[in-house]
Amino acid sequence: MEGPIDQEVAAAPVLNGSAAAAAAVEQPAAPAVPAAADPPRTLYRAPSRDNLSGGGSSTGMVRVPSNSNLEVVEVRGVAAHPWHDVPVGDKAPEVVNCIIEIPANSKVKYELDKDTGMLYVDRVLASSVRYPHNYGFIPQTLCEDNDPLDVLVVMQSQVAPFSLMQVKPIGVLQMLDQGERDDKIIAVHCHDPSYRNFNDISELPSHRLAEIRSFFEDYKKNEHKEVRVDEILGAEEAAKVIEEAIQLYVDNYVPKKYRVNK
Repeated sequence: MEGPIDQEVAAAPVLNGSAAAAAAVEQPAAPAVPAAADPPRTLYRAPSRDNLSGGGSSTGMVRVPSNSNLEVVEVRGVAAHPWHDVPVGDKAPEVVNCIIEIPANSKVKYELDKDTGMLYVDRVLASSVRYPHNYGFIPQTLCEDNDPLDVLVVMQSQVAPFSLMQVKPIGVLQMLDQGERDDKIIAVHCHDPSYRNFNDISELPSHRLAEIRSFFEDYKKNEHKEVRVDEILGAEEAAKVIEEAIQLYVDNYVPKKYRVNK
């Protein structure tokens, strides 16, 4: 006696060779599986006109290869560099962005590694001093020593290294480090209620200025490196120093076709 399965098998039509071949041709082909797309490749990101003119978005800033990596190479993905990819700020030089390298009260000299964009532990201070305030740099600026412009931020608290903040420059400490000009912008944190209303270095207590001067006179003394601290000038002179550093950065790092004449 045949079961239900046997009946279904018996009822199925038997195709000869030519009919089977035709049936195989008529069946729709399986959809093709798309190949995985390669990740984006980039060497640098071109700046936007808004960013270079100080008037707009914070995207699309120039990504500059380091001097040791100028050959054209394919880089997978996009890695932000704190010096080149963070804008100086739309309100510069009155208000600028700042990236902190060294927290207040630290004896460790951290500094930006320009090739990798990482924070490098340069040394521990040999003198018996500590950084009196948070210390860092203004992005997209360049000085005569081929480093971004340094900034000392007066505020109530220490912050973590690589913190990004808005600061108001109120003065500049003119300094020579081993014969090279090495100016330090003195600024206040824009969102610190105890300091945000300061507009010029003359408003800081004289003892605070004496502490700042003393630190920079002494911090390399036991390393037998000569540092000479000259004058501490006000906000107007600080603005000129920042504008010069921004222009020097543009002249050295921004391709001519992306520059904007103001």
